[in-house]
Amino acid sequence: LYSIDLELTEKHPEIEFIARIADVRDKKRVDDIFEEFRPDVVFHAAALKHVPLVEENALEAIKTNIIGTKNCADAALSFGSNIFVMISTDKAVNPTNVMGATKRAAEAYCQLLDLKSEHTRFKTVRFGNVLGSNGSVVPRFAAQIAKGGPVTVTHPKIMRYFMTIPEAVTLVLQSSAHGDRTSAERGKILVLDMGKPVLIAELAQRMIQLAGLRPGVDIQIEYTGLR
Repeated sequence: LYSIDLELTEKHPEIEFIARIADVRDKKRVDDIFEEFRPDVVFHAAALKHVPLVEENALEAIKTNIIGTKNCADAALSFGSNIFVMISTDKAVNPTNVMGATKRAAEAYCQLLDLKSEHTRFKTVRFGNVLGSNGSVVPRFAAQIAKGGPVTVTHPKIMRYFMTIPEAVTLVLQSSAHGDRTSAERGKILVLDMGKPVLIAELAQRMIQLAGLRPGVDIQIEYTGLR
């Protein structure tokens, strides 16, 4: 929040904005903010998303990803927001870990509200891996290469879908403006067409080469096992 506040102040001094610190787990605080500002549009991006950390701290993920989403969605409904956009993940598809399962539960709650609500629309958008975002694989590989390696990959055949930050932002904005022509379109989940998935091992090799180094010679690639 500090970084966003600083960036907006420096780059867009003409825009009036208000920063508020709150924990989505704190229902009273969330309700108070919604009551004060009564937002028309809500972008809900708060989540614990790091797979191994969430696996070791499942209860915390339930508090943030499920209960936190419920608090925010209920507040949007109670205080008359027009649109509530929940940011989800491709790991919610047939989830195999706690992070994916908690995000799927949050999706289901928002889908239910979208089917029942007469005024507030609830949209869910699923992301793949966002290139350059906090915790994403590209900055991690870059840091490992800068240290001289090794570059760590979970499995030689693991594949992931990728999207850029502008693509992610566009998906969120489009979802907030997406009109439903029929009741059958309610409760849908929106996904960006991200093209073909990328082999993570190949991505690691390319990044090593782009740094002017040789994979397996100058920088080793180490396979750590599926999480």
